[in-house]
This record gives sequence, C-alpha cells and structure tokens, in this order.
Amino acid sequence: MQIIIGAQNGKTYSVDIDGNQTNAVNGKRIGQEFDGSVVGLDGYKLKITGGSDKDGFPMKKNLLGTARRKVLVEGGTGVKNLEKGEKRRKTMRGNTVSDDIVQLNTKVVENGSKDIEKLLGEDENSEQEEEES
Repeated sequence: MQIIIGAQNGKTYSVDIDGNQTNAVNGKRIGQEFDGSVVGLDGYKLKITGGSDKDGFPMKKNLLGTARRKVLVEGGTGVKNLEKGEKRRKTMRGNTVSDDIVQLNTKVVENGSKDIEKLLGEDENSEQEEEES
C-alpha cells in the first residue's frame, strides 16, 4: 500500500508500506487519525483524507463499509465536468480501509519533534545506498 502524506508546508511525500504496517491502518475510516510511526514518522499524527482501490475507484466518505457500489452523484469525489443539475452513476469504494486499497491519502494533523523531510529523507538515502552496494 502506498501512503501519500500531505505536510503542512504544502509538500507531499510518498511512503510504501506492507505486512504489519498495513494491518495498523486496515479498518480505519476516512476522517480518522492514526499514529505516524506506522510509516516511520515518530511523534506525528496522520488523518485519512481518501484513497483509491486496486482498480482506481476512489473512496467516498459517506459510503459505509469496504465494498464497491454504484452511486448516483451530482459532484464531489471522483466526479468532474457536470452541468448544473446533472447526475451520474459512478462506481465508488466505501470509506473503510481494506486490503483492496492501494493508495491512501493522508495529511499531517500533529507534528513530531523532528522535521518530516529529515525522517523521510534519511530513509530514502539509506535505501539508495543499499541498492548501490
């Protein structure tokens, strides 16, 4: 699963997680917060703002559960370029994180003691050094 982190400075960061880390976010809903240590950000709190599943269908905040459903929508998440009063039937994913979610969008709610760039930057540099060895 790929976690997209929106920082308060306007930058976004991408972190890949798997295994036990994924279990820490499974079952959480859009709008809930979780500890940033799951993605290597000790002291940070992250809030889930959305995501998409393995086939690209977006998560919708007001759809309960993990299943996909065809929903009649006027606008909002996953809908664009509608005329006034026009509605469309779109397939959307529920608001609960499951194993089918491949991208999870989050934002930083509470900062930790260390800078986010140092925490994530050090991880990226060490991975690149290991690959070069």
